[in-house]
Amino acid sequence: MNEGSNLLGKISVSHRAIAAIAYHSALESYGVVGLAAKNLAEGLAQVLVKDPSLGVDVQYDGQEIRINLYIIVEYGTRITIVAESIADQIRYQVEKILGIPVAQVNVNVRGLRISDPD
Repeated sequence: MNEGSNLLGKISVSHRAIAAIAYHSALESYGVVGLAAKNLAEGLAQVLVKDPSLGVDVQYDGQEIRINLYIIVEYGTRITIVAESIADQIRYQVEKILGIPVAQVNVNVRGLRISDPD
């Protein structure tokens, strides 16, 4: 959890809030069909509860943020270009919104999907 303080009081940003920023930034990126579960347990939990941090893992050491992202890419797109674009977009959005440096954005492609068969 990120904490800061000012004259009015203390400000805290949870890992879940950072994950939500990364989640929405990834879904808006070209070539991303969706996000995938990090593991089997998260996949089963997703069936029961809709979670905005699905496929996003956030680590914060007090200085820098590290984000691991698990995505499903549109079939026919260049995977490396899509992954680089997502990493840049997430880094930009998180740093812009929170003002905390992002050390790493690791994009893990878990699958390919054809979204429009025509």
